[in-house]
Amino acid sequence: MALSALVIAGVGGVAFGLSSYSPASARGGDAELRTALAKRLPKTKITAVDCNKLTGLCEVSAGNTLFYTDRHARYLVIGRGYDMETRPDLTAAMLLELNPDTLLGAAAHNEAPAGDSGVRAAPTRVSLAELPVGGAIRWGALSGPKVVVFTDFHCPYCMKLSETLATIGVRVEERPISVLGTRALSEKVYCSKNPVASLHGAYRHEEPTTDVAKCDTSGLDANEAFARRHMFAGTPIIVRADGSVIEGFRPAAELTAWLKGGAA
Repeated sequence: MALSALVIAGVGGVAFGLSSYSPASARGGDAELRTALAKRLPKTKITAVDCNKLTGLCEVSAGNTLFYTDRHARYLVIGRGYDMETRPDLTAAMLLELNPDTLLGAAAHNEAPAGDSGVRAAPTRVSLAELPVGGAIRWGALSGPKVVVFTDFHCPYCMKLSETLATIGVRVEERPISVLGTRALSEKVYCSKNPVASLHGAYRHEEPTTDVAKCDTSGLDANEAFARRHMFAGTPIIVRADGSVIEGFRPAAELTAWLKGGAA
């Protein structure tokens, strides 16, 4: 079914005309779109094209990567698609179909079309000493094992991870980074009077009303710089107190074992 109310999170400045779109004409144009994509992205192997699912946009799969374009392959959109009426994350559902073993929050991954040479994988260990005290929102059990999470408030698996961490008695340090265009939201959450409550609210699409003009957001800058330096291309990224890194959502039992020193 085509969806008429769609927003792509994290991408701005591109508008698509929806009223003149016809699913029937899209079906006939898939081959032309593949040809156009091959010319514009010659080193990206396109595995599937679907112009019927979303009104006005075509969903394109390239291995485990998902992005969107118009039917003429002029505009490339990397971000998350949400149905604004029923609220589901349409991109997350498709990414899970493409790669059920890797529940990463980011829409673009190692085969992203923006870089023909690919993206280097995140390291398996980092030094948390590089991070400042600022830039973190801390909550959870003070006596529990420490876990640092690089998160994006529009990432559904980040929300799922946050909910899971709340059940296993850990000391959580969430560090927002903007993978899906959420820097302004991160500032409002971080600078709010109750950052912990605002954090959990932000995952539920509740935006705090915060004056950030007098707030020091240099800690958020440090989070972004750390993420870039260590090639954190998706969220969530989970870091243990000893610096060990795992990517993506993990269930409670696996997280508990890993935080006790087990293998990922």
